Amino acid sequence: MQHRAEVRGIGIGVGDDGSNVPAVILEAREEYLPIVITTDQAQAIQLGLTGEQFERPLTHDLLVEMVTEFGGAIDSIRIDDLSGGTFFAKVDAERYSNGEAFVFTFDARPSDAIALAVRVDCPILISDEILDAAGRSPTTFDIDFDQ
Repeated sequence: MQHRAEVRGIGIGVGDDGSNVPAVILEAREEYLPIVITTDQAQAIQLGLTGEQFERPLTHDLLVEMVTEFGGAIDSIRIDDLSGGTFFAKVDAERYSNGEAFVFTFDARPSDAIALAVRVDCPILISDEILDAAGRSPTTFDIDFDQ
């Protein structure tokens, strides 16, 4: 079963070497799913969440604009696999031509897929298998996203 997730925010953990490690925190099925990302990826997601605009489009903004101009739309993203501690995602899109829908699925890094999803406000879907393997109780986090 797929569950719709919400981006709760960007969290910072501490790596084995004591360095700061950013993670995007998704919430689905009343659990948090932390996905470790780079600082650049964290910034791209955060900018999408706030809707902050720059004078020139950033990469994810450009991709959304290109998909739209070519008559397409991003329908949803899926966090659909976890292997060796690495999450995998898919971007589901469609394009209409002469009244006929063409459906496309693209392999993506979860951080890129989430950065796109927050820009177009499409569903982020996570399977039970992923949540069973990596979902965590919100009580295991020392964070307050409501501040």
